[in-house]
Amino acid sequence: MTLRLLLVRHGLSSFNREKRIQGRNNLSVLTPEGQVQACKTGEALASLSINAVYSSPLQRAAETTKELLGQFKGKVQPCFDQDLLEVDLEKWSGMTIEEVKAQYAEDYLTWQKDPLELTIQSHDGSTYKPIKNLIKQAQSFLKKIINSHLNSTDQTILIVGHNAILRCIILELLGQPLQGFRRIKLGNASISIINLQKHHKKAYQAQVECLNNISHLEPPLPLKGKDPRVILVRHGETQWNSEGRFQGQIDIPLNENGKSQALAAGSFLRSVRIDKAYSSSMSRPKETAELILKTHPNVKIKLENDLIEIGHGLWEGKLESEIKKSWNDLLKAWQDAPETVQMPEGETIQMVWDRAVNCWEKITSNISPDETVLIVAHDAVNKTILCHLLGLSPADIWMIKQGNGGITVIEISKDSNQPDVVSTLNSTSHLGGVLDSTVAGAL
Repeated sequence: MTLRLLLVRHGLSSFNREKRIQGRNNLSVLTPEGQVQACKTGEALASLSINAVYSSPLQRAAETTKELLGQFKGKVQPCFDQDLLEVDLEKWSGMTIEEVKAQYAEDYLTWQKDPLELTIQSHDGSTYKPIKNLIKQAQSFLKKIINSHLNSTDQTILIVGHNAILRCIILELLGQPLQGFRRIKLGNASISIINLQKHHKKAYQAQVECLNNISHLEPPLPLKGKDPRVILVRHGETQWNSEGRFQGQIDIPLNENGKSQALAAGSFLRSVRIDKAYSSSMSRPKETAELILKTHPNVKIKLENDLIEIGHGLWEGKLESEIKKSWNDLLKAWQDAPETVQMPEGETIQMVWDRAVNCWEKITSNISPDETVLIVAHDAVNKTILCHLLGLSPADIWMIKQGNGGITVIEISKDSNQPDVVSTLNSTSHLGGVLDSTVAGAL
């Protein structure tokens, strides 16, 4: 059974607009723009059946919840939970970022470089580490949610909160990767979706379906900052994807739906500046890239052999049911511990990781700050790159979902103290609806 978590950050607040630290301060309220954002988020989610709603009681989140649930016409009532309160930054709350930099320069540098190690002195003279406390808070919240909702029926719950607490919830579900807090971005009124399933070896298996989806807002992608940007796309659907066959390195072309997905991605990216483009040398990503770039006709595609899909060896062309007959134990191992498996006459996920990440670093080391680069590749390739960017390992590839035609955005940090930032992951709303409805495929 699946427990789907819909994580929504509150809409634009008065303190957001003024660039003030909010923390647990309850003086910040939704702006008129934030109210509109909350309504649009409700519209994006209105077709879904929601089993329960949990919200931070702080008014900027509570107002977002009220506006959002207006689209559900009273079908569900929120539960206000103290474990969804934002990070407690004590005397920083209410200050502008520039004021914090001026008065607490060393502490602010720690906040930027290693937020888990930031130590705050309370008004009573005691000290505490706010993000480490927030992680414990996230653990407490998740324990309640899993005990209440991960049972014998599929359920969808909506969680409305704040930037830091939602990031801590996501990172707890991902196993707290190193520097994880700085590796992801959550914008106002964004939607992130995490799917949890019971697992025979642990309490649950988490999968990130999407992060920071703002396609229901304007602009539909996070604004580009001063750093270079990569738009990473998985190729469109093929007939073998549709049939659930293992494709690997057999060069199957796009089917008609896959072509439509690529064109939809191109339409979604029409107003986005693209300076360079790279693709796996196989036909399905190359054709996807060509269709996307119909709206950017002056951009040429460079083909990269190191971005080709994982070699499934003797499994290629086969359905899972066919593989079970000859390699049942190996298939189970692939599903439970992919990092331990080499497919018959095929590759390991570590082999794919090594070549894909090496290619990624070669490409991204040559991007100037004003540039945006398109990369189109495959399911396993994209998953290994994203695991690398999120601080995960080859063992964690099932934690990441990549839908056919899904769009991911990465900000490439030029600051050696900061990791690259995944600012959107697997947005597929341009294909219809907030949920990823692309075929499951066979990876």
